[in-house]
Amino acid sequence: MSRFLASSPIDWILFAALFPIVGAGLVTMNSFVGEDYFFSRQIAWLGIAVAVFFVASTVDWRFLNRTGVIVALFLVSVLVLLLLFIIGQTVRGAQSWFEFGGFTLQPSDPVKLIVIATLAKYFSRRHIEIAHLRHILVSGFYAFVPFALVFLQPDFGSAIIIVLIWLGMIMFAGVSWKHLALVIVCGAAAFMFLWSFVFEEYQQQRILTFIHPLTDIRGAGYNAYQSTIAVGSGGFFGKGVGYGTQSRLKFLPEYQTDFIFAAFAEEWGFVGVALLFLFFGVILWRIIAAAMAGATNFEALFGIGFAIFLMSHAVIHVGMNIGLLPVTGTPLPFMSYGGSHLVTEFAGLGMLMGMRRYRRFTQRDEAQGEIVIA
Repeated sequence: MSRFLASSPIDWILFAALFPIVGAGLVTMNSFVGEDYFFSRQIAWLGIAVAVFFVASTVDWRFLNRTGVIVALFLVSVLVLLLLFIIGQTVRGAQSWFEFGGFTLQPSDPVKLIVIATLAKYFSRRHIEIAHLRHILVSGFYAFVPFALVFLQPDFGSAIIIVLIWLGMIMFAGVSWKHLALVIVCGAAAFMFLWSFVFEEYQQQRILTFIHPLTDIRGAGYNAYQSTIAVGSGGFFGKGVGYGTQSRLKFLPEYQTDFIFAAFAEEWGFVGVALLFLFFGVILWRIIAAAMAGATNFEALFGIGFAIFLMSHAVIHVGMNIGLLPVTGTPLPFMSYGGSHLVTEFAGLGMLMGMRRYRRFTQRDEAQGEIVIA
């Protein structure tokens, strides 16, 4: 068995850790009464996502290390985001979706993978001279273009994720902390200038309410307030599956998507949340292990970028569900309802599995005919 796990391109430990999380999401969004729209649709999306995972694991992704390929993908992603402003569908105030018959696609999800690949390609060729300020600026441009287009939709959650991916990857790539601090200080100074001399009073109030939603619990902060009640009422063991009053009685809106962690915590309690975090930890551990075994710097940086992508989603989602972060509509990976982000997450994992086929620390002992992990 150990020899099979070592030789297989699929990380079966990672794959096995996915399904308790996916299952928790399905159970949480299922109403157990009559036909459930979200549950049945998510089952269909899960089937597609798993198929994408296994197909992606068979691809040799070294072609992404070609400059022409990655530039073309980046330009296509920018074009797709621009098309949203022309033919995109508006859902909950954001023009972020393409509609194809009965299905919708949110392009900002797969665009995040392209941003990760673009930054991985850029940093992998410049690891020796990475301390130069221009590399922060050039890589910042690659992140800023999709960030700006996503922010203007407006999709604040996805825009923040793109920034965090860029920030995490430049820190891992080894940029100068002094230069990074300089960029952050300049950004803060620009915001202070806009706050003092450009923003109107109503715009300032919107930003304050966005940052501190619980100050307006009857208005913008209603969802966040109900979410904190749901999490707190779960106690140590939870109320039991199907007995979460905040979600089942509709006090907690969007419990299948933006607030699925709160709905889960109410029904499963502290014990369930601890187990959920454990499985997320296993997934991140296996992703980082795959990244560290990458054949080149590109594979390593892509793996780290994808780990940052998942971790940012999880931290922001949990933070907004417990009232510590603004509500941004960020889904919880592998749990929240939605085909676009679920397929993107499984696609990213499948790409990592494809990269495992030529990972750095695998060598064949010809004399013994065995796979040896150095």
